[in-house]
Amino acid sequence: MTRRLRLDVIAPDDYVRDVLPHSAALWAGSRSFDEYVDEFRAIASSAFGKRRFRTVGLRIDGALAASCKRYERTLRCGDRTYKAAGIGAVFTPDDLRGRGYATAMLGAFLDAERDAGTDLAYLFSDIHPSFYERLGFVTLPSRTITLRADSLPGRRLTVTALGEADASAVRRLFDTFDTRRPYAFARTPLDWEWQRLRATSREHAGQPVHLGVRHGRSLTAYVTGRRVPSADSFVLDEFAYANPDEADLIPALLRAAAGDLRTIRAWLPPTIAREALPRGAVRPRTTALSMLVPLSASFRAAFNANPPDRNDAADPCWSTDHI
Repeated sequence: MTRRLRLDVIAPDDYVRDVLPHSAALWAGSRSFDEYVDEFRAIASSAFGKRRFRTVGLRIDGALAASCKRYERTLRCGDRTYKAAGIGAVFTPDDLRGRGYATAMLGAFLDAERDAGTDLAYLFSDIHPSFYERLGFVTLPSRTITLRADSLPGRRLTVTALGEADASAVRRLFDTFDTRRPYAFARTPLDWEWQRLRATSREHAGQPVHLGVRHGRSLTAYVTGRRVPSADSFVLDEFAYANPDEADLIPALLRAAAGDLRTIRAWLPPTIAREALPRGAVRPRTTALSMLVPLSASFRAAFNANPPDRNDAADPCWSTDHI
């Protein structure tokens, strides 16, 4: 009888010691190593981290042969919700690569999630997707859009910079906007805490920008992203607006966010949001390819009834869902 492999939960201190020094070259981005560690600890010690996040690994003869991060999210599809497990930072030490340890770890991960009643697993692949397709993952539409800032229509707006005091208004507006989508990752208060921690990250170069438009005291539209002068671009993370009549606020907000920068770049936004942007130059992404694998019979049936359309005009999720 074949013995099933068992994953070990890696304590944050052990992960900092055994994994982060080796993975920093891949994922630290513009952060120093100390910043990379501090941001990991901040997520792990947060309420989100204690309830929705953990690091796991496969040990061979006592040595950590492969590891990854696990994120717990809820996927809303119409009136139904499904339990989702996100996989991030799949890592094997240099001297142990090529032996199938990452494949074995992911197989054990998916077995454990099926046993626990998880409906689907998802990830964002930075390597050739065939590695994950062999485990049953399906590649979803994953594209970028580029707009010339000076091609966006000008409109006189009173634009305000948003801060921590506006967090509740941003949450309410996003939640109302996102419920119009046929499917989306739900954002609970814990998920919003995770978003707040990510917004302060120095992983990506650039100056954070959070702009909004108000009608009276109500926030009617906002955009978030980063100004990256070295790339002459504003990189959009997400946006929302109160009702369809105010969709034209978004191009004007983007133009304000870009300022004197030449281009606006983003993941192709999901359904509903895509309608607020001009056509732009749309290209396939070569990194962060969205992938998922159905685990439960109920989600598999729902997924097979509505398989992804690679020619669809929108992508399945926001870049802020990236893990």
